[in-house]
Amino acid sequence: MTRRTVYGTCSFCEATCGIEVQLEGRDVVRLRGDDADVFSRGHVCPKAVGMRDLHADPDRLRRPLRRTARGDFEEIGWEEAWDFAAERIARVREAGGANAVALYRGNPGIHDYATILGANVLVRALGTKNVYSAGALDTWPRWVQAGSMYGGPLRCPVPDIERTDWFLMVGANPMVSNGSLMTVPDFRGRLAALQARGGKLIVVDPRRSETAERADEHHFVVPGTDAAFLLAMLHVLFAEGRVALGACEGLVNGVGEVERIAARFAPERVAARCGIDAATIRRLAREMAEAPSAVAYGRMGTSTQAFGTLATWALDLLCILTGNLDRPGGAMFARPAAPLHFAFEPNGAVQFGRWRSRAGGRHEIVGELPVMALAEEIETPGDGQVRALVTVAGNPVRTAPNSARIERAIASLDFVVCLDWYRNETTRHAHLILPPPGPFERSHYDLGLAHFGVRNFAKYAPAALDPEPGARSAWTTALELARRWMGLASLAAEQVDGLVLRQFATLALAASPWQGDVTVDELVHATGKEPGPDRILDALIRVGPYGDACGRRPEGLTLARIQQHPHGLDLGPLVPMLPGHVRTASGRIELAPERIVADVPRLEAWLAREEAPSLRLVNRRDLRSMNSWLHNLPSLAKGRERCTLQMHPDDARACGLADGAIALVRSRVGELRAPVEITRDVMRGVVSLPHGFGHDGDGIGLAVAARKPGANVNAVTDDAPADGPSGAAVLFGGAVEVVAAG
Repeated sequence: MTRRTVYGTCSFCEATCGIEVQLEGRDVVRLRGDDADVFSRGHVCPKAVGMRDLHADPDRLRRPLRRTARGDFEEIGWEEAWDFAAERIARVREAGGANAVALYRGNPGIHDYATILGANVLVRALGTKNVYSAGALDTWPRWVQAGSMYGGPLRCPVPDIERTDWFLMVGANPMVSNGSLMTVPDFRGRLAALQARGGKLIVVDPRRSETAERADEHHFVVPGTDAAFLLAMLHVLFAEGRVALGACEGLVNGVGEVERIAARFAPERVAARCGIDAATIRRLAREMAEAPSAVAYGRMGTSTQAFGTLATWALDLLCILTGNLDRPGGAMFARPAAPLHFAFEPNGAVQFGRWRSRAGGRHEIVGELPVMALAEEIETPGDGQVRALVTVAGNPVRTAPNSARIERAIASLDFVVCLDWYRNETTRHAHLILPPPGPFERSHYDLGLAHFGVRNFAKYAPAALDPEPGARSAWTTALELARRWMGLASLAAEQVDGLVLRQFATLALAASPWQGDVTVDELVHATGKEPGPDRILDALIRVGPYGDACGRRPEGLTLARIQQHPHGLDLGPLVPMLPGHVRTASGRIELAPERIVADVPRLEAWLAREEAPSLRLVNRRDLRSMNSWLHNLPSLAKGRERCTLQMHPDDARACGLADGAIALVRSRVGELRAPVEITRDVMRGVVSLPHGFGHDGDGIGLAVAARKPGANVNAVTDDAPADGPSGAAVLFGGAVEVVAAG
C-alpha cells in the first residue's frame, strides 16, 4: 500500500505543534514533529502520539447513539437523530421557555475552529441565557481583568519569552501544560535559550513543579496568597520610587489608586501569611524594575483560587509599572490573522454582569454564567428552570466542583444531548450522543489560540482523511440542529450556512479597520460558494490585520494564501500595539477598575483573619494528560500511576500515612481515596492531586481509562467559594482532611 505524508497540527493542547503524519490507507503508521513548522520547529510532546490512538480507538463513537427504554444505547441515523433532538428541545422550550435549555462548552472545542464557530451558532439558535463553559472554571479571572483594563477579554498580553531577560512565573507549569493563555511550543527549548543568553526564570508555586525544577529560583507560596505577594512587590516599586510606565506613559488611568492600595500591603505584613520572606519580596521587586526587560505571568494557580482576579490584575500591574507592557521582552499583545474580538465586544468595550442567574443571582461574564450556577438552575423550581442540556465537547461531571451535585442534577434532566466522541461521565446521562469525526478527518486552524501566541503565526491544515462513511462534521451537526431549533427547517442547509456566514461577516467587518471600505456583500462574495466554516474563516482573515480587504491590499492574506504554506506562515515576533489595541470607554488602560479594586477589602480581611490549621488541596497537570479527555489512549495511559496524592513527609507522618498507602480525603462536599506519594516537591500544609480522573462509574465506555480510573479531585472541591470580581469557582487551595483509609 502506498505511503503518503501530510502535515498538520496537534490538537491536544495549546502549544499548536506542527506534526508530520504518514498514512497507509486510513492507518496512521507514523507521527512525528514537523521540523519545518515555522512555530514549533519539530517539537512535539507525548500527547501528539495520542492522536493516532484517538483515530483508531474502538471506544470512540462513530454514529449517533440514542438512549433506549432499557437505559442502554442504540445506533440511529443522522436525520433521525437531528429530528429527535429538535422535537425534545422544542418540548422543553414550549413548557419552560428558552432559558429552560442550557448549553455547556468544553475544553476540546478550543482546538477546532469549526466547533468554536458551530457552538456560537448553537447558542444563538437556542436563545438561552443559561450558557456555561470550561473556560468559566479556569480563565474568567483573566477575562475580567483584561476586559476591565484593556477593554476586551481576548486582549491579554503574553510573555515575550523569546526576548525577555527576567521572567516571574506564578502558579504556572508550561513544562507540562505547554503554555496556557501563552501559546508556546517547546517551552523547554525557549527557556534554555533564555537562560543561555543570561536571562533568569523565577517560579512561585506551592509545588516544585517540572518548570520550577528548571528555574533559576523557586519559592513556595501558600495557596491563595499570590495576590498579596504580588501587591507587596508593587508596594516596593512605589515606596522606592521605581515606577516607570515606559510605553504606557500617558495611556493609563488610576496610578494613584493603585499606589494607595499597594501601600497597605507592605512585604512585612504579608510575608508570614504567604510563606515568602519580606527580604525576598523586596529583592524580586527590585530585580524586575532593574532588568533590561522583564515579564510577570501566572496561569491556573493564579486564576482558580479565591483571589484569582486580584492576582491576575497584580501580575499585569507589575509589567505596566516597570515599563514592561508592550515592549520587546515584556508582556506583549499577539496579532492573530483572524481576530475574534468582535465576539466579545459587540458594542465597543466589553461589559460584565448584563444579567444574573435566576436561582443564585450570579453575574454573567462574556455571555456565560458560572458553572456552579448550572446545578442551581436545574435544582430550583420555577419559571425558567433548566430541564434540558446541550454539551459540546464537555464533561462537567468531572470538570466542575462538587461533582456529585452536578451529576445528580444532570441525571434528573428531561433531555440531554451531547456532541462528543465518547460515553464518558457526563454523556452516560445523555438521551442522545452526536459524535464528530476523528482528529485526522477534519481541517485545522488555530482560531482561538493564535490570540495568545508568543509569536504571530497562521497555520491551516486540510483534513488528512475523508470522514468515515456515514460520519457528519461538527459544523454540519451544528447547522442541522440550529436550523431546526430556529424554525428554519424549510430552508436548505446551504441557505442556513449562507445566513450564518453573513452574520459573522457583518460582525467581523464592524470591528475591522476596513469598515466603510469593504461591504458585507463584497466580503461574502469573496469567500466563494462552497458551504462550510472555511468561508467564515476566510472572511475573518480578509478583514483582519494582515488581510487583503477583498483586493484593496493585494499583498494581504486570504485563507487560500495561508493554505499555500503547509508548515505554517510566520507573521513575525510580537510588535508594540498601543495605543490602538485598547478598547476601554476612556481609550486608556484602566489600572484600577472599580469591579476589581472593590475586592481588595475582602483580601485584606482574609489576611487579617486567624485560620485553623488545615491541609490545602491544589491540582496539578501531567504531560500525558489533558483534563478528562485523553485517559482512554493507550500510549498516554501506560506507565506508572499518575493520579497520586502528593504530600510533604511531615504532613504524611502527622496523618499516619506511608508512601503508597491509600489516603481518604474529605471536604464539606464529599470524599475520595487515592494512593499517597510522599515528596518534598510540595510545601508543608499542601497536598496535590491531578484533575480529570475518576473514570470508574457505571455506563462509561472507556475501557482503557477504566483500568486506571484514578480519583476525581472535584469530588472534594467545594462549589460554594468563588472569586469575587469574576464569580469563578475556587479549584485551588480548598481545605481538606486527610486520614488513612479504613
